[in-house]
Amino acid sequence: MKVYLDNATTTKVDPRVLEAMKESFLESYGAPTTEYGHSWGVASLDALERSRRTVAQALGASLEEVIFTSGGVESNNMAIQGIAAAKRKGRIITSAIEHSSILNTLKALERRGFGVKYLGVDRHGRIDPRNVEAAIDKETILVTIGHANGEIGTVQDVDAISQACQAADVPLHLDARYSFMWENLDLSKVGADLVSVTAHTIHGPKGIGALIVRKGVKLEPLMYGPGTEFNERPGTANVPGAVGMAKAVEIWDPRDVERVRGMRDGLWAHIKANLPDTEPNGPEEARLANNLSCNFKFIEGESILLYLDMAGIAVSTGSACSSKTLRPSYVLTEIGIPAEKSHGSIRFSLSRYNTDEEMDYASKKVIEVVKRLREMSSMG
Repeated sequence: MKVYLDNATTTKVDPRVLEAMKESFLESYGAPTTEYGHSWGVASLDALERSRRTVAQALGASLEEVIFTSGGVESNNMAIQGIAAAKRKGRIITSAIEHSSILNTLKALERRGFGVKYLGVDRHGRIDPRNVEAAIDKETILVTIGHANGEIGTVQDVDAISQACQAADVPLHLDARYSFMWENLDLSKVGADLVSVTAHTIHGPKGIGALIVRKGVKLEPLMYGPGTEFNERPGTANVPGAVGMAKAVEIWDPRDVERVRGMRDGLWAHIKANLPDTEPNGPEEARLANNLSCNFKFIEGESILLYLDMAGIAVSTGSACSSKTLRPSYVLTEIGIPAEKSHGSIRFSLSRYNTDEEMDYASKKVIEVVKRLREMSSMG
């Protein structure tokens, strides 16, 4: 049996998404513009704007607030660098467990003279909104926070964080790539000024995402040239990608979220009951429905990953492997997981395509593999 449990990295494209994209590839394939006056361009532009409307409605945003991008990494860069370039100086607040597309962008800005305040998190990866409020000062130009952490699944209290930002009149950027559609994010109620989303974590195509830029927020573009994205992003728009993203949003069923949550909980219950010295990373509650991160004492996550792969199961590990060293995950380090436990961490991430039968198979194989590796280490 083949069981794919690395859906936080990327997901299978829904066949309905692929079918919806075909017209833009094979029929309405003109550049999305009315400039040339022919029907191919008009049809392509119509498809792009219909897709924009679908994404906007899913987030409680306006049509003109949706800028299509190549994905979450570009969206994060556009938001952070766009604000920094517009302000020219100042300080940005973030947390120590953000995605590398945020942390590496901020490191680059630090080298250019911007200040950055890195907030700590508790043992579950949660940011205290009071710490956000306390960190904001007159030099603060942006707060950038992940709505949910992709490694340990922690969902932040974005309502309280946004209230702190609004009270200080500081823009808030949410990296919602992992939470998009999995969590309810209604921008008509949550005061986020910039939001990054992507399609490939919700069974849409790779290479397409969006940055939501609320009215009144001024960004300096990262690139210049002609384009359709409100002068914020030049170049010929990825219309098939936008159509695919919109279709993935359109067919999303909230009931699948609860079904996935139930499968995740069952997987964890079986593992916990049969493998002592196994602990969750992050909260058992207030986490993404499709995320299970846990550490297995006495063994290496890389070994678990390889043995599971041989059994036909795809997961990801909590360590980053390099040619010279096995480094513990910085996210796990920040929430206080010791290096020896971090090295034994595995992330299981589910999707609506997973089944109860797959969960039974996966849990049995995980238990077999962990027990075998512990016996081999003579430490279990």
